[in-house]
Amino acid sequence: MSRREGFSTKALALFSGGKDSTLAICEAVQSGIEVVGLLSIIPETEDSWMFHVPNVEWTHLQAKAMELPFHRFQVKGRKEEEVKELEEILKKLKKEMEFDGVVSGAIDSVYQKSRIDAVCERLRLKSISPLWRRDAKELLKKVISEGFEVYIVGVFAEGFDESWLGRRLDEKLVEKLVKLGEKYGIHLCGEGGEYETFVCDCPLFKRKIVIMEVEKLWRRSWGVLRVKKAALI
Repeated sequence: MSRREGFSTKALALFSGGKDSTLAICEAVQSGIEVVGLLSIIPETEDSWMFHVPNVEWTHLQAKAMELPFHRFQVKGRKEEEVKELEEILKKLKKEMEFDGVVSGAIDSVYQKSRIDAVCERLRLKSISPLWRRDAKELLKKVISEGFEVYIVGVFAEGFDESWLGRRLDEKLVEKLVKLGEKYGIHLCGEGGEYETFVCDCPLFKRKIVIMEVEKLWRRSWGVLRVKKAALI
């Protein structure tokens, strides 16, 4: 995080429910930033270029676990158009609540970060990306060492099969991801959409999430694990 980003005291976090956006919030809080709310964007289509899709409808439960105000909006999910929609959403929220920065979980995606940066600049907000350009393997190790409970809920790239769905992220799984990265060139954190995750627990959660019922959908070379029932304990 740059020194300029560190000046933000109140920030709204873009939140998908996956490990990257959750870790970014943790890192922001640890740096002294006050996260005043979570913003989840739900695309109408499943091929959004900007926003995570699998199980995003459960982000409200994760927000409850963190005891943070929660905001959810739907967008069309079309390339570039969804960026304009994000800008309108942030503009609306800026009138309703006080924040001067936006936290995102971008790591290496110039496409994602450049567009968030541009939106923030137009709205005179600071774009805060705590994970930007950090080593992907080290980020995965950090997620594990800090006690995150993370599950794979979507796989969309060559090298993955149905057995990955529902697996918890641990050191053995990280090594398997490393091998897939070497063989197929996937991003270790799945930032290219190779896989998606769902967080059931992390240091910011006051209560953890227990997944009680799931539905596994597999279509030849890709699949998702849809959470059907979950609760806080």
